[in-house]
Parts: sequence; C-alpha cells; structure tokens
Amino acid sequence: MAGLPGAAATRSSSPGAAAAALPPPRLDEAFLCSPLGGVMGAQAVLGLLVWALLADTTYHLHAAYGWVLFVSIFLWIVTVLLFVMYLLQLPRKFYVVPWPLMLMIFNAVATVLYVAAFVTCSAAVRPTSWRQWDYNRRAAASFFAGLVMLTYGAGTFFSFRAWKGLGSNAASSQAVSHA
Repeated sequence: MAGLPGAAATRSSSPGAAAAALPPPRLDEAFLCSPLGGVMGAQAVLGLLVWALLADTTYHLHAAYGWVLFVSIFLWIVTVLLFVMYLLQLPRKFYVVPWPLMLMIFNAVATVLYVAAFVTCSAAVRPTSWRQWDYNRRAAASFFAGLVMLTYGAGTFFSFRAWKGLGSNAASSQAVSHA
C-alpha cells in the first residue's frame, strides 16, 4: 500500500538493532592540527621513505643496512599505530596509561635509535658502488633518515611539553573527564 495517499511508511527492524549499532569513531581534528600530530604524520611519511628506499636496494650484501631497516620498519609501525590511536582518541578511553609520558619516552628512544641508524646508513654509503641506482637510493635513504631523526627529536620536545602541561592553564589540565 505504498501508493495510497496518507499511508505511513514504516520499516521493520529487530528491537536490538538500534542499540547494537555503534556510532562511527570520531577523528580528532584538533590532534591533526596540533604540532605533535603534524610531527607524527611527518615521521610516518619520512620513515616510510627510509625503509622503502633501502628495501629497493641490495641491502643484504651489507650488514649495516639490516640494522637501519630494522630500526626504520619497527619505528614506522609503532608510529603509525600510535598515530591512529591518537587520531581515534583511544588514549581517552584508556586513561590509566600515562600516554604523554609514554609518548615522550617512545620519541626519545626513537631519536636515539635513529641517530644510530642515520650514522650507520651514512657511513655505509659508498660512491664507488657497482650499481649506481643503489648508491642514489642509499644516499636518499640516508638523507631521509636524518630528517626522521630530527622529527623524532621535535616529537620528543612536543611530547615533553604535553607531559609537563606547558601551553595550557592549570584548570584545563586538571579538569579531565573520564566518562
């Protein structure tokens, strides 16, 4: 009877369907616009460049590149996971974990590891390589490893400020809703 005027259009559904439908997770636009969010995005993009450039060379012939690949891939995965967690506002749901402190420690450790990876990658680049494209990719990977090292250093600075509560007043840093 859909064609009759004045007929009400109804839909049938089970009673639990409305309660079971969860709202989609909201993205934290404020995090994306924050310095820490921008730095984490840059870490993910530049870290991907480092390990993608090295993975496309004959890295297995040089043991030093194994270390650089380990550092870059491991830290890239952890950075992407943390970025998605902050983007989906999951630290607000797990408020027991001291997220700013944990993020500061992660960034500090990642900075130290990337210093070692940058020095190792730079020292292993040889201009007399028998494959010219390997030299270009390794040199580019060394350059991007230096940039990633700097972004992790900046991430350490910004996460330290977030941990200490610098840049906000005392009322906003104490009034946290754990609902």
